Amino acid sequence: MFDTAIREQLAPLLAQLSAQVAIEVMSSAHDQQAELLALLEGLASMSDKIRIIQRSESSPIPSFEIFRPDRQTKIGFRGIPNGHEFTSLVLAILNTGGVGKMPDDGLSARIKRLKPALQIRTYVSLSCENCPEVVQSLNRIALVHGGISHTMVDGGMVPQEIEALGIQGVPAVYIGSELVHSGRANMSDLINKLEAKFAGETNVQAQALGHYDVAVIGGGPAGASAAIYSARKGLKTVLIAERLGGQVQDTKGIENMISVLYTEGPQLSASFEQHMRSYPIQILEHRRVHSITNETSRELVLDSGESLTCDALIIATGAKWRELSVPGEKEYLGRGVAFCPHCDGPFYKGKKVAVIGGGNSGVEAAIDLAGIASEVVLLEYSGELKADRVLVDKLLNLPNTRVITNARTRAINGDGQKVTGLRYTDLTGGTDQDLNLDGVFVQIGLLPNSAPVKELVTTNKFGEIVVDEKGRTSAPGIYAAGDVTTVPFKQIIIAMGEGAKVALAAFEDRLRQSAL
Repeated sequence: MFDTAIREQLAPLLAQLSAQVAIEVMSSAHDQQAELLALLEGLASMSDKIRIIQRSESSPIPSFEIFRPDRQTKIGFRGIPNGHEFTSLVLAILNTGGVGKMPDDGLSARIKRLKPALQIRTYVSLSCENCPEVVQSLNRIALVHGGISHTMVDGGMVPQEIEALGIQGVPAVYIGSELVHSGRANMSDLINKLEAKFAGETNVQAQALGHYDVAVIGGGPAGASAAIYSARKGLKTVLIAERLGGQVQDTKGIENMISVLYTEGPQLSASFEQHMRSYPIQILEHRRVHSITNETSRELVLDSGESLTCDALIIATGAKWRELSVPGEKEYLGRGVAFCPHCDGPFYKGKKVAVIGGGNSGVEAAIDLAGIASEVVLLEYSGELKADRVLVDKLLNLPNTRVITNARTRAINGDGQKVTGLRYTDLTGGTDQDLNLDGVFVQIGLLPNSAPVKELVTTNKFGEIVVDEKGRTSAPGIYAAGDVTTVPFKQIIIAMGEGAKVALAAFEDRLRQSAL
């Protein structure tokens, strides 16, 4: 089942299992059942702690559950977790067997306060690049809680369920018939959504984590660099991040990192974490900052209920996908509104879709979707496309695409279940026009994540934090670096340099104050 190279990668990992792992496989007459058994038996052959159990219960599609015999929690898979979900399968085995990165004590306490007996399902596409993070996060939530189950479902194998639920985007997380979440998410997002609907114990005392010389908010290239440089100066440092790597996690090939011919976002993000953990940096992942007091010794309160104080604060929160902020956008997210053409494009095979945004990302999305959809309409607010000429020429030469410029999107229309169209204003004539569509892909750039400090520091009209040549903001003791700032050219290597610079500036200011 596995070639030599893959076995050489997997065998050392599976050899680390510290507990027995059982895999119960349901019987099935599906023509891919033999493929599933070969996959699981291939993994079991690499560790004597993995045991395959054949169940008598029948399933219309290949299905199995992973669990520890001494515990009740089970992680389910309906379908064959190949493609991007193969990693989810391997991690499920490792995590169940006591190996791998699990939620820390703070996150575990929140997870254990959720109501028990939740049966969570995540519908995925095996080509979806955002689905594995959701699947893996919910698997770990189930393992930590002990009374929650989670099952990955390959949407391609259950078309009737997909149609009945009205799913038009993945990952789609359901409890019963209720859509709990759709689209990209990290563990912090998922815990917050589960807490909002299924909170158990709520009267919990906040945990004070102590005082730090430097607190860094953000785990991307700027935040990692700032934390490492601060720790190297001997300062007690904490880093708070929703996910380590930030937007870099979603980056494909990276070929402009000086001295590194080629790498990819997940690998670079893993290197950030490995480097940070080689220093005494307190890393608080999957957290958001809820509030910050603007005092000499600032207090940060996190959404987890934890709090800490610090002398210097470095903001390196990066940016996120910009939304249209029009009626229908949020209402139909995952039901016709999407941000990732690679993940959700396959749901629109033979259908008509729109792409909003004429920059590189928008034109590239339209080109990709043209190979799937029957027709792609690209709408751009200005009078011409802003993308590179080579991309524009390629788009215009495709037979099933058209471009509408001077178009301002007004609303996304739907029938209550799914998107049916889009309304835009023709800016040349001032009239409103309607397009009948099956889906809308939003590709209008990035928005700085400056909300946590917008009341404390000066920002420009774009929401970027205004900084001086050393990364100082308008508030003494607060610094900023990376894509969240006014520094031009949003590049990984520039963010790394800016993170180092603000850490050195904070250290320099600390020395100056000590000398007074």
